[in-house]
Amino acid sequence: MSTETAHATEHDEANHDHWSDLSYVRLALALALITAIEVAISYKVDELGAVFLPLLLGLMLVKFFSVVLFFMHLKFDNRLFSLMFYLGLGLAVAVYAAMLFTFRFFGS
Repeated sequence: MSTETAHATEHDEANHDHWSDLSYVRLALALALITAIEVAISYKVDELGAVFLPLLLGLMLVKFFSVVLFFMHLKFDNRLFSLMFYLGLGLAVAVYAAMLFTFRFFGS
């Protein structure tokens, strides 16, 4: 087997999990649709009541993990990169929550 053939085979094996361009376009359209739903929901605050915030947070999480896993390619990369990203995310959330508790944001 020539080096070109071996390189092509390695390249094909490395990219077999990656999405096609059309899949990324479909994901982008789905994210745009979710964003449109979020905007529409933001105009219905009074009508939705207590469901408003959990609904928006759920849609936000769907968009966040879609972008992280597919556009940032964490789904296809080494698990070490995912671990570093999620540890950093957890640390940032913990520091932000500590700051909010310090200023009694959650208390009365």
